[in-house]
Amino acid sequence: MAEAGEESPHLDRKEQRQAAAGAPIGALVIHEIVRDQGEEELERSFNGLAWSGIAAGLSIGFSFLAQATLQARLPDTAWRPLVSGFGYSIGFLIVILGRQQLFTETTLTAVIPALTRRNLRTLRLTLRVWVIVLTANIAATWMFAAIAVQEGIFPAPTIQAMEELSALTMKGPFWHTVITGGSAGWLIGLMVWLLPAANASRAMIIILLTYVIAICQFPHIIAGSVEAAFGVLVGHASVGDYLFRFLVPTFLGNVAGGTILVALLNHAPLAGELKDRNGMA
Repeated sequence: MAEAGEESPHLDRKEQRQAAAGAPIGALVIHEIVRDQGEEELERSFNGLAWSGIAAGLSIGFSFLAQATLQARLPDTAWRPLVSGFGYSIGFLIVILGRQQLFTETTLTAVIPALTRRNLRTLRLTLRVWVIVLTANIAATWMFAAIAVQEGIFPAPTIQAMEELSALTMKGPFWHTVITGGSAGWLIGLMVWLLPAANASRAMIIILLTYVIAICQFPHIIAGSVEAAFGVLVGHASVGDYLFRFLVPTFLGNVAGGTILVALLNHAPLAGELKDRNGMA
């Protein structure tokens, strides 16, 4: 099939090439871009995944800091969260544009090879990526929180705003956190799928989708871990609260939401075409 404009009688050869270059990227092309990214993740060394995961966990802490700083400087009004929510996007911009390993974002790309090439080895490699990245991310979020609670590092109004934000991460019942965590996982999975065709709009897509997560208070297992860990370290919550009111339900929701989006809505419609072209299930 000819690309858009490639055989148009109304365009010269240069204009035909320009029209073809400007055609939207097809779903199969996006699938293969994401799959190729996933293949790279599966082949990375332990040290490469771990150090990148630590960097991502520390970087995502700036979402917490930026949001709290904005909140502390705004009047206590009903619209304050709508403005301070933009600060939540900062850490994601650093992590995603910097190609650091963030659980729910880069680990979702590792699901595609497992769905495309269904064998035990690929499944083991996918689980390996998940375990290494999640462990490194979580450890780094506690490092960031431990620094943030030190007296004198951040102004008192910012610390107060941090405490208010941390309380939100563990306020809901277990299943409410699972469901809202699923919404966060869905949006992150959607972002993974949108970015390959985004070009110059990559930053805007990251900002808009993570902003929705912030203002809707959907829990994200890594960004929220900084907040929840801060709450534990300042004495407003226990380790049990962190594990069972935040970590476990958020993990279940994020993984379910992201994986269902990737598997059912993005891979499944293309599985037959992939099998016909490449002999892969």
